[in-house]
Parts: sequence; C-alpha cells; structure tokens
Amino acid sequence: MLYKTNAKSLSILTAIISWALLLASILLSVESTRQAGTVKLVLPYIDNLLIVVFIVAVFVSQRLSTESLKGIDFISYLWNLFSKAGVAAYLSVALYLGYRLSTSYANLSSPLLLHIVYHINFGMLVLFLAKAFYIWRQLLLYHKSRFLQIAWDWFELLLGATLLLTLLNFNYTSFIFLPLLALLGIYILFLCTNLKWVAFLNFNNKSRSLILLGAILLSCYIFARFFYQLSGSPELVIDYTDVGFLLLAMLFVGTYTLAAFLVSLFSLPTSSVFEQKSEDLLNFQRLSQSIQQGQSEAQVYDMLFESTIKAADASAAWFEVIRNSEPEVTHLLNINNEQTDRIRHLLLAYNIHNIDYINNNLDRNPGFRELLLPWKSLIILPIKSKKHLSGALYLLKDIEQGFDRETVNVLRTFTSQTILTIENLRLVTESLQNERYKEELKIATQVQESLIPKTFPADSWFEISTHSAAAKEVGGDFYDFLQLSESRIAIIIGDVSGKGISAAFHMAQMKGIFHGLMQQDMAPSEFMKQANSALSRCLEKTSFITSALYIIDYRMKGFVFARAGHCHTLYYNAMMDDVFYFQTEGLGLGIIRDKSYNNHVKEMYYDYNPGDVMVIYTDGIVEARNAKNDEYGEDRLKYMLSQTYHLEAEDIKYAIINDLQDFTGPDNLYDDQTLLVIKFKLTQPNE
Repeated sequence: MLYKTNAKSLSILTAIISWALLLASILLSVESTRQAGTVKLVLPYIDNLLIVVFIVAVFVSQRLSTESLKGIDFISYLWNLFSKAGVAAYLSVALYLGYRLSTSYANLSSPLLLHIVYHINFGMLVLFLAKAFYIWRQLLLYHKSRFLQIAWDWFELLLGATLLLTLLNFNYTSFIFLPLLALLGIYILFLCTNLKWVAFLNFNNKSRSLILLGAILLSCYIFARFFYQLSGSPELVIDYTDVGFLLLAMLFVGTYTLAAFLVSLFSLPTSSVFEQKSEDLLNFQRLSQSIQQGQSEAQVYDMLFESTIKAADASAAWFEVIRNSEPEVTHLLNINNEQTDRIRHLLLAYNIHNIDYINNNLDRNPGFRELLLPWKSLIILPIKSKKHLSGALYLLKDIEQGFDRETVNVLRTFTSQTILTIENLRLVTESLQNERYKEELKIATQVQESLIPKTFPADSWFEISTHSAAAKEVGGDFYDFLQLSESRIAIIIGDVSGKGISAAFHMAQMKGIFHGLMQQDMAPSEFMKQANSALSRCLEKTSFITSALYIIDYRMKGFVFARAGHCHTLYYNAMMDDVFYFQTEGLGLGIIRDKSYNNHVKEMYYDYNPGDVMVIYTDGIVEARNAKNDEYGEDRLKYMLSQTYHLEAEDIKYAIINDLQDFTGPDNLYDDQTLLVIKFKLTQPNE
C-alpha cells in the first residue's frame, strides 16, 4: 500500500513538472517566432519527450487511483469519472470563452494567452482520458474471462507503443502507420462490446446512468471539437492532434461511453423484467422459510396469493381452500362471489375440476363467451400433493395469450414450493401430536432426495462420482450443478449448520438461491456475496451455511472456485504427481450479515491437467469418529487419494467410503456425509 502511495505521488509530481516544462518550452517558442529573425530555441524532440512523459505520468497516476474502486456500485464509478474528470471539459469551455471574450473586449491578439489556454485544455484532456480509460477498464473487465484479460493487456501494450511515434516525431497518418492504427481501431470496437455490468443495473440506476453517460459523452464531444477546430491553426506552434495516442484513447473512451449509453437506453424497457425475476426469487425464499418462522397455512396461502398475482400481473384472482371436500373462497381480487360461482359451475360442466388448466382464449369458448365476463385468459393451479388436495388458485387476465410459458413455469414453481411448505407444516404438526414422526419424515427425505441430482451430465472431458448420507432422516448437506454453457459447468457443495428438518429446509433455500443467481452466470465470489445477502434475511441468527462453488471450463482447461467457510478442496496434480489441499480464504454464509462480508470471500483459478483428481467433501467425512473417538482426519483422506488417484472416479469414491466405514465401524454415522470425486480424463474433446 505504501509502495502504491509513493508511486502515485511520484507520478503526479512528474506530470506537473513535465507539464510546466512543456508550457515553458511552448511559450519560449511563441516568443521566438514573434521576434523577426529569431530561431526557435527548443528542438521538437524535446517537446515530444515532455508530451510523452506527461501522458505516461498522468495515466500511471490514474491507474493507481482507480485500483481502489471495488464493488458493484456502478453508478459510483460513473459519478467518479464525471465529477473528477468529465467536468474538466466544461471548465475548458469556460476557459476558452473567457479568453475569447477578453481578447474581443480588449480588441487585441495574445498568442501567449492562447497557448496557455490551449496547453491547460491539453492537460485537462489527458486527465479526462486517463480517468475514463481506467474507469472503463474496471467496468469492461467485470465478470472477465482469461481471454478478455489477455485481450485488454495487449490493448494497453499496443496503445502505449503508439507513444513511440510521438517520441520519434513520426507522422502517424503516413501510409506506413495508418493501416496499423486502423487495425487498432477495430480492436477497440471489439473491446467496447464487453458491457456485462449494464445488465446488473435496475431501472432507477439505468435512468441515472443515462444522465451521467450523456454528460460524459458531451465531455468527449467538447474536447474533440475544441482540438479539431484549432488543429492546423497558424497561430499555434504545437498541435496536439498530431499525438496518435490521444486520438486512439479518445476513440476508445468515446466509443465505450456511446456503447454503454445505447445499451442502457435500449435495455431500459426490459429492466422491469430483471427486477421481476429478483422479486420472484425473494418471494420463493419467503415461501421456503415459512416453516422456520412458525407461520400457519393461512399465512402461506396469503404469500402465495400475493406472489402469484405480482408474477403474473393478473387482472383478477381468487383462491379457494378445500375443507371437508368442499371449496371455500378465502381470497378475492377484482372479482365477486357471483362471478366465481358462474365460472366454477361452467368448469364443472366441462369436467375441469381441481386440475392444472390454462385457457388463453376464453372469447373463443362458447360457454365462457356467454358468461359475458371481461377476462380473456384463465389459469388454474391446484395446490395438490400425492395424497392431499389443499386448494386451488384461479388467475384471470383481460388480454388473450396472457399466460406465456415462462410465466406459467414461475407460477408452478410457486405452487410446488407451497405444496412442499404446506406438507412440511403439516408434517411437523402431526409429528408433535403422535408417534408417527419418523414415518412422516420419510416424505421429507424423499422430497430432499429429489432436490439432489442423481446424475451429472456425461461428457468426454471429465467424470464425477458422488456419495451422500444423512445422519438423520433429512440432513443439511447438499450438492448440485448447473450447465452454464456447452463448455462450462457450475458445481456447488454445502453444509448447513445443525441437522434434521431445519437444516434440510435451509438446504432447499440454498438450492433455490443457487439456481436463481447462477442463471445470471456470475463469478463464484460474486455468487457468495449475493447468496450471503439473500440468506441474511431468512436464516436464524444461530444458523449459517458453509459452501464452495466451482465453475469448470473445459475449453480453457481450468476451473475457478470460491469457498465460504467450507472444507478445503483436496487435489491430485498429475503433472507434478502431488496430492495437496487448496488453502483458500472464505467465511461461512450468514455469519456476517452486512456488506463487510464481501471482504471475507476470495476467488482462485487453477489450470487442470489430464488425469488430475479433485475431491470435494463436507466435514462429516473428515470429522467422522471411531469407537475410540479418533477422527478420520484430512491426512488419512489425503493418503487415500495418493493411493487411488490412478483409478476411475467411481472406484476412488468407493475406496474412500469403504476405508471410512472400516475406520468408524458400521452404523456409526453422527453427521451428514457428502463426497464428490471429479477426475479430468486423459482424452480431451476436440475443440
């Protein structure tokens, strides 16, 4: 940190000195040309050297300044750029207008004053470009890939190389260099397509970003117009438009600003869709956590009714609970009992009763048309488990084709979660009333088992074998996967503090959060931060979740992962013939419930080799104890991998589990156990 502070101070001092020396050189040149017969005192190579030193010093100082900007508050990035650099364009306008007014008022021509104004504007231009360059770098590399990082590093190198043209006093518009600069311009256009950060702005933030981006665009225009108008002016002894580096930097800054403005503008109407998805995720969490909060069935139905109306944007709705085999309407929206009775009787006549039903063209149905109702689309969602019918939800819209496939899937997710929640509520109630607690818990076990994937996608680039055992009927261990693209897969493992029903419910919540957030294809560390924020609102104060998320990319032949307090990953490197644990930082989800948690999760990237083996597990493996109360331990697990790495993943898993059971003895399971063995194959797919 001290090194960066010293480097920043040195670069600022260098920029000030070089700028002042350049100004002095220019003013001496102006004075020498004003006097007849006097030769210019300073060689152009010295001016060029001072220009290059000034530009490099300013860019270095701004790079060091922007490295302190972190997080996903993208509006702060834009405000930082405008307030600390973009406003310089408006100051340059004021300065130039002041010069023009003063010279016009006094009816005089002052070459010295013109060059001072021109040189000050040059300094503000370089400051603006440097600040914008590295602010855009931070945003352009958000959710970066290895390819994008390499592409940016080369761009900086090539752009910096153009300063040699200025240093050696070459004309960048010559036929030798112009094609190369044109190719660099195309490179800039490619980089400006990386705007992932815009997708994470909500409607209000996009509106604010449009204002700031518009102001920054205007700054680019002001600077470009000022220097373009004065380019080639006979009154000036120096023309900064001859510096090819500034032209390319302005092209990048202006193009990226324009691209961000257009993407924000055209994605503004769809921002509400993203916000609706986030709202659906929160509503799903609220339904999931109902039982932990001790809510009743009526309260769960209240949440279901409210959530589905918002998700579907329904014009009218009603919900009926089945009591003693008879429907009882408990919730109404923009519809009366007489209308519900007429619709229900017609459905009974059509033998449509307590089934999943969609009709997006009620006007084309003679029976519905005769009812003279204002609605044109209807969906019925029964709240029904295998053994019990709890009720039915009716949603109506006043437009045809009102319920598209995506909306229907969301609504069915809500009703499925409601069914699970209601079943769990009843299960808990019945378990407290009679001795059938264990028998009823089998239902929850089956539900939980259905949440854990039985198979992983088969591919030629890796193989995976899994093992999972709960200490009680239901447990808090979980693992899951999500295919992000053809070549990328996300794998998550976790362990909820505690055991039994409460841990199982939190496990279900974590699975929902995983699938909800990873649809956005975010980095593992960003997932942990957002998952911690979501869980902080629903976990009890005494509960937390440890987890690890891996994203494997076979095209890049590597994986990136982050751990939130979970067990260290065991790894065998085939190239080095070495078995070791990844020692990475991370803190469990829900332990710190504010933004400071973001400082406690780190990310690591690792290139794998054919034949490498990765062992992922929960603490129930290494903390398993035998009759003497000795722990199985990380060392024994490491030893087992060192003896079995040459086997298939399935055989490695069985060898570890058999050794574990030999160590603990039969029926000696005190904690949930989960084990995943991933082996990268020797034969890779054709790319």
